[in-house]
Amino acid sequence: MSEPATNTERAASSAAPTVVVAGGGTAGHIEPALALADAVMRLRPDARVVALGTERGLENTLVPARGYPLELIPPVPMPRKPTPDLLRLPLRVRDSVRRTREVLDRVGADVVVGFGGYVALPAYLAARGRVPIVVHEANKRPGLANKVGARFAEQVAVAAPGTPLAGARVVGIPLRRSITTLDRAALRAEAREFFGLDPEAPTLLAFGGSQGARSINTAVSAAAGDFAAAGVGVLHAHGPKNTVVVQEFPGRPAYVPVPYLDRMDLAYAAADVVLCRSGAMTAAEVSAVGLPAIFVPLPHGNGEQGVNAEPAIGAGAGIVIDDADLTASSIRDLVLPLVTDAGRVKTMGAAAVGLGHREADEVLAGIVLDAVAADRAAGRTAGRRGAGHE
Repeated sequence: MSEPATNTERAASSAAPTVVVAGGGTAGHIEPALALADAVMRLRPDARVVALGTERGLENTLVPARGYPLELIPPVPMPRKPTPDLLRLPLRVRDSVRRTREVLDRVGADVVVGFGGYVALPAYLAARGRVPIVVHEANKRPGLANKVGARFAEQVAVAAPGTPLAGARVVGIPLRRSITTLDRAALRAEAREFFGLDPEAPTLLAFGGSQGARSINTAVSAAAGDFAAAGVGVLHAHGPKNTVVVQEFPGRPAYVPVPYLDRMDLAYAAADVVLCRSGAMTAAEVSAVGLPAIFVPLPHGNGEQGVNAEPAIGAGAGIVIDDADLTASSIRDLVLPLVTDAGRVKTMGAAAVGLGHREADEVLAGIVLDAVAADRAAGRTAGRRGAGHE
């Protein structure tokens, strides 16, 4: 593989590029796409980044908040079992691809970068043979969309070694700079004050992804009295569609329930230990910031969340509790002894540091911009642009 072009060489490669990112649906798909978008803009401030999404996805909130334009396309959900939807799938794919192609032409796409999920599949099919495709797979067990996209992508990037996609380059997961540059110790006091947490008490951060998790909500809230008795504070993000009722214990460290964490950097800075799912994005973030983790893998899908937790567990930076075993009792037996053991917390936190790829965002941005430059050098995209290129 040739060496990546330098920033100067990229800047000299003619017109400003338009990069289309396809990572809608869940935060696990959207956040890496936005981290990549930010890195592209740092390397090429004259670039334009456009995000693809659907009308129901979290991207409708997250993408505009980061300052990027969002183009909506019909999703293509893949049924897991034989259903009437399976018979309608070819027509749905054809319609979504047609409408996605219209977007790519209108914005003048130079490259499509997909991160998997419902939005990525039509994006790959619409871009095939027209503009370069770069695929990023965060999980060690790829989803269907990325398996398809990788077959005709110019470049395939993955988060972990051993991911079964041909020709893949290991780059890690693109993370926000507010996470990769986070100084937890320096922000600790500000973060505790921001959330109304005890400034000195050992503190657990509990969350179940962007939508929350019923098992985590039930077990952690049921152990509120145990946390109070042990002198442990709790920051619990329960999901915007869920509620958690927690008894107050005057004179004890606060248990703070919140629907959603807009400031994950402050949440990580406030915490000593995190209890969470082990989605690829979450596992990468908690390792990047050096937090000991208690992972509760989602018990559905193809088992990728259990696989995602393995590097942290192997390094001594995390432990696992199966979803079916997560109860108030297991909180008392496994979680509280960890949170209240300062020496163990310090050792596990040190083990977490260095597990991830802190420069993954700019490495992937370099791959994307190189794909544009190579395509232009070959003259393949000349004359195939819509109104997006003046």
